[in-house]
Amino acid sequence: MPSFAISICFLSLVQAVLVAVARAFPPGILMGLRSRWWAILPPASIVVVIAAISADAGSADALTYLALVTVPPAAALALARLVPGAKRPLALAVVPLFVAAWIWAGAVGGELAGLALTALACIALGGALTTLVTPRWLTLGVYAMAVVDTCLVASDLLQGPNNILNEASPAAGLPRLQTAQFGSAVMGFGDLFIAATVGMLLATRRRSQVIAALLVAVLGLAFNLLFLVVNELPTTVPVALALAIVEALDRHRQRRRVAPASPELRAQLLSGAS
Repeated sequence: MPSFAISICFLSLVQAVLVAVARAFPPGILMGLRSRWWAILPPASIVVVIAAISADAGSADALTYLALVTVPPAAALALARLVPGAKRPLALAVVPLFVAAWIWAGAVGGELAGLALTALACIALGGALTTLVTPRWLTLGVYAMAVVDTCLVASDLLQGPNNILNEASPAAGLPRLQTAQFGSAVMGFGDLFIAATVGMLLATRRRSQVIAALLVAVLGLAFNLLFLVVNELPTTVPVALALAIVEALDRHRQRRRVAPASPELRAQLLSGAS
């Protein structure tokens, strides 16, 4: 089994891959449900889950079954419509992935299969969310999610419920799809969800999307060094920080394109025209 250092770095790179591979969600019936209030969903997802488990530990069992029945269909949707070059029959790949995650539960192969299902489901959910919310409001929702995550970790309110959720498992050894686990490291579903959402936000700006993916990889790996002194980190932060940097770079490039010409340049242009 891989060491914790290798495991957590691998999961950070999975976040970066999710940012890179996301493609714009095709508009459909969800367009009629568009509202800026959907931007509350990313931060609220953390608060609601932690509050529910804190109030009743049995909520973790309900969440693991909810993930069991919703993640595979969402992963199939991602394969059929969102992943570059995917064809609809490719959606059937979720079946062997699910079987592998079940049969090889606890082994590296099973963890990779389960991780693939969860990551694909996050792509589908991120795509749906970008259809429901304008980019401006969803960007604020991403930042709010990272802030909430950080506050909960810093106040030691996340660790207990998070451990309960990570340990929850459906009957008959069925795969746990409510978390992303590889080796001895675990990330929450939301840590992959925020990465997929950021990828979707930037999907129409390919250059910015690639830069964001590289930033997520670099910032995530650097952020992991803090595990030398702490046991838990808000791994939504590198993703939100990468988005903030890319947005700042894009605004800077836009200002340079529309900046008025200097008096010297205008004089040169006028003399050239004459």
